[in-house]
Amino acid sequence: MSDFMSMLLTPEFFFSILRISAPIIFATLAAIVVEKAGFCNIGIEGLMMFSALGGSLVSYYAGSWFWGILAALVVGVLMSLIMGFFAFQMKTDIVLVGIAINMMGSGGTLFLCKVITNITEGRAMASTTGLITKDLCIPDITIPLVNKIPFIGQVLSGHNLLTYLAFLLCLLTSIMLYKTSLGLNIRAVGENPNAASSVGVSVLKIKYLAIGYSGLMSGFGGAFMSMAYAQGWSLDMVAGRGFIALAAQAMGNGECLGGMLSSLVFGFAQALGIKFSAIGLDSNLASPIPYAVTIIGLVIFAVSRNRKELKKRSSAALEKRASSQA
Repeated sequence: MSDFMSMLLTPEFFFSILRISAPIIFATLAAIVVEKAGFCNIGIEGLMMFSALGGSLVSYYAGSWFWGILAALVVGVLMSLIMGFFAFQMKTDIVLVGIAINMMGSGGTLFLCKVITNITEGRAMASTTGLITKDLCIPDITIPLVNKIPFIGQVLSGHNLLTYLAFLLCLLTSIMLYKTSLGLNIRAVGENPNAASSVGVSVLKIKYLAIGYSGLMSGFGGAFMSMAYAQGWSLDMVAGRGFIALAAQAMGNGECLGGMLSSLVFGFAQALGIKFSAIGLDSNLASPIPYAVTIIGLVIFAVSRNRKELKKRSSAALEKRASSQA
């Protein structure tokens, strides 16, 4: 047991937690903003898949990781706006639209990859497409002075550019939601769209902005997966992170800080699964660990929320009884 704990309490393990958590944080922010606007985007998984493919392909053909990131963001935003069109204009159930995007994100991206690159199905299902070299990946950043600090420097310095951006965007998204008029409008539309409309807020515009921002965050997450986490695109490489993000958003009570901490918990679970595999545990037993943690976390969240609701109802009933007796 002590040997295993010594393996966990290493800078490399904590470094991997931050690295693994980054795409989940992006997806969690995507879920938080639309939740504040009053709806759920379950298509984050598919948006990340399309963005991952678009980013890796453009990075390869343009010869620049910068254009790859930009392409991933454009793909994410455009796909999310298409979702918005069907949900808000065509009045299609947004849950069904999200399911369609997720299904297209699996089979549709494989089809596009084969059409554009002429890669066969067997090769596309291998580890990567082989298109992205190390030079086309998003670069890692070494933080001066911090990298000299024992242990802490090994944990915090040397991460990918998007890893730092993920944590920065948690702060910026929180500021946007609670310190700007746009954030106020988003929350107003989510809480009471009729009241927001009565004071001149365009509910449709706010919903489009919210789902567009969700697509932007999904684009960052997809770019990270194909241009930082792996060198290229592979089939279903997002591996459920979009769904895990929905759980992180719920566990974090729909707040950026809570969502970030929940994402770190899931990052820890995935890093733990990788560590178990490295020491010889059967991969069939190690790989389900993150998803088991997701289920356990949601159960804990549901129980905690139900208890809070019961306390509120009990206190309200007591107040009502006391007022009637008075």
